[in-house]
Amino acid sequence: MTLQQLQHRIRELYGSKDGARGTEGTFMWFMEEVGELSAALRGGTHDERVLEFADVLAWLATLANIAGVDLEEAMARKYGAGCPGCGRAPCACGTAEKP
Repeated sequence: MTLQQLQHRIRELYGSKDGARGTEGTFMWFMEEVGELSAALRGGTHDERVLEFADVLAWLATLANIAGVDLEEAMARKYGAGCPGCGRAPCACGTAEKP
């Protein structure tokens, strides 16, 4: 599934609810899912981690849909030419630098 397909699927499934909830409410759900992923990474099973990664990605797609952001385009613009810091692939930035 591409990022574009993911966004479309999430919009199909939940678009009306997501639009009614708005950005603020959706962001709170997203952060709750990030917390659940954190717990799964610390002590969950592989299956729990798989499902929590899916939830976080789905809520991120929801936020992007509400904000009118195409995730595929965003990733291509930011990371398509290599590291946004040094421009290389793989990244050659120092360990103290982000990313």
